Amino acid sequence: MADTVPAPPSLRALLSRRDLHLRLVADDDLAPGILDRPVRWVHSSDLVDPTPFLSEGLVLLTTGTQFADADAADYEAYVGRLLARGVQGLGFGTEVVRDGIPSPLVSACRRAGMPLFEVPYRTPFIAVARAGAEAIAADAYARRSWSLAAQRAVSLAALRPDGLSATLAELARQLDCWVGLYDAAGALRSAFPADALPPEAADAVAAEVTTMLRRGTRAAGAIRSGGSAVSVQTLGRGGHLRGALAIAADDLDHEARSVVTAVVAMAALALEQQDGLGRAIGTFRAGLVHALASDDPTLARRAARDLFGPLPAAPIVVGLTAATATRSTALTEWLETRAQEGRGELFFGRSDDGVALVVPAAGRAVLDEIADRFELVVGCSAPTGYDAFSRALTQARTARDRTDQAGLADFADTARAGLLTALGTEAARTVAAGTLAPLRSHDDTDGSALVATLDAWLTHDCSHEATAQALGIHRHTVRARIALAQRVLGRDLSSFAARAELWTALRLAE
Repeated sequence: MADTVPAPPSLRALLSRRDLHLRLVADDDLAPGILDRPVRWVHSSDLVDPTPFLSEGLVLLTTGTQFADADAADYEAYVGRLLARGVQGLGFGTEVVRDGIPSPLVSACRRAGMPLFEVPYRTPFIAVARAGAEAIAADAYARRSWSLAAQRAVSLAALRPDGLSATLAELARQLDCWVGLYDAAGALRSAFPADALPPEAADAVAAEVTTMLRRGTRAAGAIRSGGSAVSVQTLGRGGHLRGALAIAADDLDHEARSVVTAVVAMAALALEQQDGLGRAIGTFRAGLVHALASDDPTLARRAARDLFGPLPAAPIVVGLTAATATRSTALTEWLETRAQEGRGELFFGRSDDGVALVVPAAGRAVLDEIADRFELVVGCSAPTGYDAFSRALTQARTARDRTDQAGLADFADTARAGLLTALGTEAARTVAAGTLAPLRSHDDTDGSALVATLDAWLTHDCSHEATAQALGIHRHTVRARIALAQRVLGRDLSSFAARAELWTALRLAE
């Protein structure tokens, strides 16, 4: 914690009270730091087993009446019960029931590592309990005062020009720990102190933040990695998370948590305010994409230069995501960060049905990264210049729509697959089925084979001889069936256009 926060009440602080005249027994056998553990209360009891009435973190006082007929094993069992219950120390009041502290009790405490101290006859137990209560009350008052001062400090920090960063820096100073802010894409946006978190822990926190943000619901969690305990709290409302706040601190008390809660509320508010600005910038970007679609980049170049930097140098490739990606805050923030890091290497903006991505032809690897990171289908055009931007956008859309698996869909692969793959819509297949319906009906009614014969005839370049050999029938039979197919369809199959249309219908009907 910051310097304004006093240490909590401890057994060491209690023993240091000169007015109580307490004396620690065998302090050289105690573990380091054991006297500095927080003490929650001071209680007295002479029961053989007082543990059902004790809570963790207490200091227990006793006069030893329960040890009237005790042997060494009884002392060992007594100290063991106290230790298991979380008692922080044992005070023995001398000269009340017996002289001095029983040596078996001293031995048992030494073996268990239990702090044992003498309460002299002239010091009543009530004085020790009152001293403990006063220290606890003073600590609680100091903690509340610190909490109010800390909240005031972070509130003043929020008024600075870079309010969000200043608030997080002040929180890190007040808690004396590492604080990190992650954006909606799970990337570390700022950290205070910058390199205070070990790399192993930083990787573990980043993975946990990404998992929490992908769920899309408000959540809080804690992870431990490499000796570092980090708590994580998402920012924003469910379904519209704006990021996450991570704090590397162990066991924050109520007052510290209240300060963190205040910062979480401030950070969420600041991010929501930035969201309005982000929507305005998004609208401006969409306008630039619309301007580029006119195949004249002059206006877009001028408008983008001061705010976003130069457009990627031609030749370029154009990518296009699914329409649903336009609602992804994580994608938008990741693209903004990436575009700022490499000005002139990436431009993006909403189009009519997705996020348009513009990168140099040599830098298309970023499209692969986007598709993989956000599990999206991203269509990719062939390399082109800005004077053919609209065609490139259409190519990217065509490639995107021809696949249903997340990843980069290259228009070159779509083109190699043939023209029919682009025609394979439900509407096209419906028209194809309607075109062939008269032939299928005739085959079903009369047991003819007009569809099969026509398919083989078109496949063999309309050769009667080759078709007959393929079907194992006489060429005159082929000729007769083709003539019948013409009459059933009402079409002249001697023209290339009619043959091409029927061949296409047959392929789509497959």
